[in-house]
Amino acid sequence: MKAKPTKQKSPLRDIESALRRAGKQARRIARAYGTPIYVWENGKVVAKQP
Repeated sequence: MKAKPTKQKSPLRDIESALRRAGKQARRIARAYGTPIYVWENGKVVAKQP
């Protein structure tokens, strides 16, 4: 008896969710310590308060 082939989940979804979790954690840590978050906006690196 052969097992049914299963649909594989796209690794891009896993990567995207991991990046979102990392961003959330970085904002939480920055807020706790009062440090800015550096983001890329309009071709420039900008410091923002979380």
